Amino acid sequence: MTQQFETVRLEVADGVATLTLARPERLNSFTLQMHRDVHDALAQVRTGPAARCLVLTGEGRGFCAGQDLADRAVDPGAASVDLGESIERHYKPLVLSLRAIEMPTIAAVNGVAAGAGANIALACDLVFAARSASFVQSFSKIGLVPDCGGTWFLPRLLGTARAMGLALTAEKLSAEQAEQWGLIWKCVDDDALMPMVTALARQLAAGPTHGYVRTRQAFESASTLPLKASLDLERDFQRELGHGVDYREGVAAFIAKRTPQFKGH
Repeated sequence: MTQQFETVRLEVADGVATLTLARPERLNSFTLQMHRDVHDALAQVRTGPAARCLVLTGEGRGFCAGQDLADRAVDPGAASVDLGESIERHYKPLVLSLRAIEMPTIAAVNGVAAGAGANIALACDLVFAARSASFVQSFSKIGLVPDCGGTWFLPRLLGTARAMGLALTAEKLSAEQAEQWGLIWKCVDDDALMPMVTALARQLAAGPTHGYVRTRQAFESASTLPLKASLDLERDFQRELGHGVDYREGVAAFIAKRTPQFKGH
């Protein structure tokens, strides 16, 4: 099933929803219409029964160049623009939707990921990048701070020194360096990107997806919880998952030496 919106494309097959940002002539930079389209597409993924893994990628030579400044007609000589409203109404809900969706998420970064585009990719559970791709925290070039979760993701993934370096200098980080630094999961040859991502997405879609989501939640909570509270959360999640269908199926399949047939709950 393929659904074409004005600025994005949604395809669902084999349990995988692939959401493609489709403004290649503008490096898939965000406009108000794209925010609406992504919101509507993610709502369909959340409520539809067919998908158990989400892939986010871009069309053409870029993943996403962040905000399309021309869309807001930013004029330095005119009245100031309330960028906080844009965050509150669009980017914040987008990142929170990606972090809350009840399935594993994979970003397939096929080209430059700049500004908000870089941090939207980092909001996914796993990030694959083509060898020719790059990541740029371009906010300082226009006097801003990293947004779309950048101030949260970057120091947690890289440490403060590297996060500050990327944020202040706006240096381009190659996909290979991003992998070496632990910013992303894997850097792969360009022609292998989508075949590798699709294969893994199908594998995850057939797996214990509820357990994957609880893993994301446990890791995210552990960044702010003391050890005892993290141990308590692990206990609570294991108790819940241990009563689930997938745990019983996984154990039965292991004992019988067969492939498990997980239901996602």
